[in-house]
Amino acid sequence: MFDHVLAGQTAVVTGASRGIGEAVAIGLLRSGADVTTLQRGPGSERLERTAAELGRALTHVPVDFADSASIAEAMSAVGPVDILVNNAGTQIRHDAVDFPLADFERVLAINTSAVFQLSQGFGAQMVERGHGKIVALASLLSFQGGLRVPAYAASKGAVAQLVKALSNEWASHGVNVNAVAPGYVETDMNEALLADPERFRQLSERIPAGRWAAPEDIANAVVYLCTPYAAYVHGTVLPVDGGWLGR
Repeated sequence: MFDHVLAGQTAVVTGASRGIGEAVAIGLLRSGADVTTLQRGPGSERLERTAAELGRALTHVPVDFADSASIAEAMSAVGPVDILVNNAGTQIRHDAVDFPLADFERVLAINTSAVFQLSQGFGAQMVERGHGKIVALASLLSFQGGLRVPAYAASKGAVAQLVKALSNEWASHGVNVNAVAPGYVETDMNEALLADPERFRQLSERIPAGRWAAPEDIANAVVYLCTPYAAYVHGTVLPVDGGWLGR
């Protein structure tokens, strides 16, 4: 559906070594964009193969999302882009009464502060040029509180509000700022839930679609928001959850 619709455009995807981020980067490559990935670890071999097969440019820039100086350096190395997908995130679980403040602050730094810094840096260039797409990864916990994840819930609630705030300022400048809120996805971040048979059963039974999402299910929605087909979509948090929130 989106083949070549992004031809000639450049995109940044954060946290693209696996899972949703990797699927998003592949989706953007297949839609014609050249992609730069930002993440702490090495690049994805699957991404490298896909880019080579499609003849697309793929670049990897290392960055520590908990370090604002590292983020600034990475943005300077990349330069202006047409698309930014803020996918990178972290999750730490503790009972709220025992949640270490250092862990709480780290989750917010990576999941929220880094998203704002990247959006501000790349977004300022988009506003000046009069076009651009920014998509952040929110969560079901942008709407719900969850269990034993107060930092993650707070960070993803903030992401949902952040895209609305940025959209209010930038929509009139031709910059679309939106978020996708994934439901339960079979990725490493949900490893603890996937490993708990009873909790996995309880969650699965509540999903009207009858299954957990694959990373590609989320990536398809993200890529849509990066295309001209979503030109009039601004400030939206789009749940891609198999019907979970409607249950």
